Amino acid sequence: MDRAQKEKVVEELGQIFESSGVVVVAHYAGLTVAEMQDLRARARAADASVRVAKNRLAKIALEGKPCESIAGYLTGMTVLTYSEDPVSAAKVAEGFAKDNSKFEILGGAMGSDPLDRAGVKAVSDMPSREELLAQIAGMLGAPASNIAGAIGAPASNIASILSTIEEKAEAA
Repeated sequence: MDRAQKEKVVEELGQIFESSGVVVVAHYAGLTVAEMQDLRARARAADASVRVAKNRLAKIALEGKPCESIAGYLTGMTVLTYSEDPVSAAKVAEGFAKDNSKFEILGGAMGSDPLDRAGVKAVSDMPSREELLAQIAGMLGAPASNIAGAIGAPASNIASILSTIEEKAEAA
C-alpha cells in the first residue's frame, strides 16, 4: 500500500469511528472466507458493517475520536463490526460469536463509552431501534383500540340482549 492509499484508509476509518453508534473489536484468526462472508451478510441484513483494517492505521484514525478507548484492543488479527444504530453491530457480533468459536469478541465502544466483553454482551441484549419503535407504536395503538372496543361494546351488548329476548319470545 502506498502512502496515498494509507491516507485514504485512515480517513475512511476516521469517518467510521466518528459516525458509528457502536464499534465492536474481535479477533478472527482461523475463520474461513465463507465464514467471513457469512459475518458480512449478517451485518448487511442488520444495517451494520464489517471492516478488516491494519491495526496501525486504525490506531492513527482513532486519535481524537469518541471511541479512542478501543485502541488497546487493536492487536493481532482484528475485525471491526460497526453500525450507526447503537445495538445492531453488537447483536451481529454476539450472534456470530455463538456460532463460531474462532470469532472472539474483545470489546468495543458505544460512542465515547468503552465496552469490555461483558459490555458488548449487555448492549447486544438491548432492543434495537426498530424493536423500540414497534413497541412504542404498539403502546400508542393500544389505547385507541381499547376506546373503539369500549364504544362498540354497549351496542353489541344491546344486540345480544335483544337476541336473547327474541329467542325467549319465540320459544314461548
